[in-house]
Amino acid sequence: MTTLLEATDLSVGYGGEPVCAPVTLSVDTGSAVALVGPNGAGKSTVLQTLVGLLPPLAGTVHFAGRAVDERDGDFRRAVAGVLDDDAFFPSLTGEEHLLLTARGHGVVDAEQVVAAELAAFGLAERAGALPSALSSGQRRRLALAGALVRPAQLLVLDEPERRLDTAMRRTLAERLAAVVDAGGTVLFASHDPAFIGTLADRVLLVRDDECSVVAPDEAVAALHGG
Repeated sequence: MTTLLEATDLSVGYGGEPVCAPVTLSVDTGSAVALVGPNGAGKSTVLQTLVGLLPPLAGTVHFAGRAVDERDGDFRRAVAGVLDDDAFFPSLTGEEHLLLTARGHGVVDAEQVVAAELAAFGLAERAGALPSALSSGQRRRLALAGALVRPAQLLVLDEPERRLDTAMRRTLAERLAAVVDAGGTVLFASHDPAFIGTLADRVLLVRDDECSVVAPDEAVAALHGG
């Protein structure tokens, strides 16, 4: 495996104040790494900093050997994320959002690919609805479909299981595991032990005193208070 994303002594936060201990992490191609910690631990802030949406307070982040720059076209083509499931154009339907994404990334047979994603996420009957007319769970599924409808070297997902029912959580975890088996890479934050157990190869425990990489079973035990 080769290292795709690497953070070294990365301090993240706001106004010069860190929200968690520094992070040192390498994410290899063809792997899945989960971020685990209590609410407010800083998982979302770490993810946003790793993909260049927030500047680091200290330390470095590199993607494919280059410093992360969210404005760089190659980086944006390589990384797909779901960090905010309300980031939609208000005048485009769900189907139009997915078509715009697929065509913008050169997906062949975009209409068929989009139709398959809408069906996979149970949105086919709501394809013509505006995001404002969808429930919060449907918007979540639309955002996830938008990340999966296009090619990407790295998927970055903040609590992808949020607002999904048990069956959809299981289906999504299995699908992401298949992405990893095919050589893709997934970095995600989660509170769901089953989701983590199905998908993650390694886990970064995000804490105030220390951020450390552990095996998934140790992280699951921590989630259960063990």
